[in-house]
Amino acid sequence: MSDTPTVTALIVAAGSGSRMGSDLPKQFRLLVGKSVLARAVDALASHPRIDAVRVVIGTGQDDLAKTALANRDVGTLITGGAERADSVRAGLAAIGDGIVLVHDAARPFCPPAVIDRLLDALATHDGAVPALAIADTLAKARGPIDAMVDRAGLVRIQTPQAFHVEDLLYAYGEAKRRAPTDESTVMVEAGFKVATVEGDPMLDKLTNAQDFDRAEAALAARLITRTGQGFDVHAFAGDGPIMLGGVSVPHDRGLAGHSDADVALHSITDALLGAAALGDIGDHFPPSDPQWKGAASDQFLAYAATLIRSAGGIIDHVDCTIICEAPKVGPHRTAMRARIADILALPIDRVSIKATTTERLGFTGRGEGMAAQAIATIRLPG
Repeated sequence: MSDTPTVTALIVAAGSGSRMGSDLPKQFRLLVGKSVLARAVDALASHPRIDAVRVVIGTGQDDLAKTALANRDVGTLITGGAERADSVRAGLAAIGDGIVLVHDAARPFCPPAVIDRLLDALATHDGAVPALAIADTLAKARGPIDAMVDRAGLVRIQTPQAFHVEDLLYAYGEAKRRAPTDESTVMVEAGFKVATVEGDPMLDKLTNAQDFDRAEAALAARLITRTGQGFDVHAFAGDGPIMLGGVSVPHDRGLAGHSDADVALHSITDALLGAAALGDIGDHFPPSDPQWKGAASDQFLAYAATLIRSAGGIIDHVDCTIICEAPKVGPHRTAMRARIADILALPIDRVSIKATTTERLGFTGRGEGMAAQAIATIRLPG
């Protein structure tokens, strides 16, 4: 049996995010298609030296957390308290023993090298924290500057912070401050030796809207553009109207198909799945499955969009050409664009719908059915 202690990452995500000026706490906000909390969990869970990840949330945040985490393995969600110290104590009690890396959910990008430096430092110290030197000039000011501050020896402390669980529990028991801002504060006050290791600008905390803008720009710069195409065809059968581009379009005949036979949405769905190399619509919604009989195709398209965004991707643009002699697409084009934009959560100017005929050639020219072809442009992590 190994004597190596278990390493647990404890992510504190119990804040209200009031400084963001939004009703949705910042840890649950999407950052290029993936929640801030999910990004923080993924960064730590992917490290080979971390055995488990646990998450502390605020009272009443269970549903938000479950949606944000999308079935990631974090064990039972831990409910925190009114202050950060209360939340960390609750997390430590749930962990029990071993080594803990206490991390802020609002720092979603943790480089693996920082984790290695923290864990290595525990071999010679009671705790370890990442730190960055202060580059800016510092001053004391209440309006006008009162005095300059010598920045020599000053550093910015970040998270995650690494400790042995029993030491941190003891330090909290001895803590003089009611609401310490981080765990290194109580450890130092209790007399423990806490090392600093080299931090990383990627660990800077997301605090305001400008921070989110910078984070989104940095993530988007690392994405790779990918393109997919889709094609679908359905024969006319029965009575109209037909579903086309998510809109009911009057026509004297309907379209035959296992679902609602919306050739436009089917082709766009396949284009998105193809761009992400996720197969085709039949793989995810097989016509042999009775639950999809007569199903509305908007759920197929929404599903494809969710898959892409869950992978950290961005949908940039979709373009669909509908091929038929009738009905006329032009009168319904704007409504189709609006509906598709709504399903994909895109601005309408990123959705294109065109129509053409085959000059009465082929099955569409003979009025036997209609077809659609689509191209989708997305960006995914490389």
